[in-house]
Amino acid sequence: MSAETPAPAAAAGEAVTLVPTDKVVVAEDAYGGGLYIPTEVFLLVALAILFGIAWKPAKNAVLSSLDGRADRIRSELEEAQRLREEAQAALASIQRRQREAMQEAEEIISHARVEATRLREEAIADLEAAMQRRERLAEQRIAQAEAAAVAEVRNTAIDVAVAAASRLMADRIDAARHGSLIDRSIEDLAGKLH
Repeated sequence: MSAETPAPAAAAGEAVTLVPTDKVVVAEDAYGGGLYIPTEVFLLVALAILFGIAWKPAKNAVLSSLDGRADRIRSELEEAQRLREEAQAALASIQRRQREAMQEAEEIISHARVEATRLREEAIADLEAAMQRRERLAEQRIAQAEAAAVAEVRNTAIDVAVAAASRLMADRIDAARHGSLIDRSIEDLAGKLH
């Protein structure tokens, strides 16, 4: 591989000649001295200069890309944090509502138990009152039946006694005495009515 490379600028008025070689670029100055630079070193220097020139824009592009990615990650983390806080707030709200619902359910159950106990006691009291009413009614009916039976027996006994007495009287009392007894009874009756 041969290359021609100009030598560094010589002093004013000097002539510089380039001599092509396979491995070395030789620059000769007017005095016949030469500067020998191996091709690999020249290429490495050129590559370093190229990297030096390209480094700043590439560095800025890489850094801006990394900054953009960092900003994106930061915004995603902030969004994740916001969503986490919202989820925690929603969880706390749900747990609070669940506790309130459990408390309300316990109050309803407690109220239902109290109401059931009250209704049971009321039903027992109503049943006892109904039983006592029926017992009183039965006792009254029995007393009425006894009174009716006693009255009927008394009336029957009176009827029998009156019939027996009237037979005895009819057999023993004559007509004159019979009239005087009736008159006396009427007089007694008049005195009892006034």
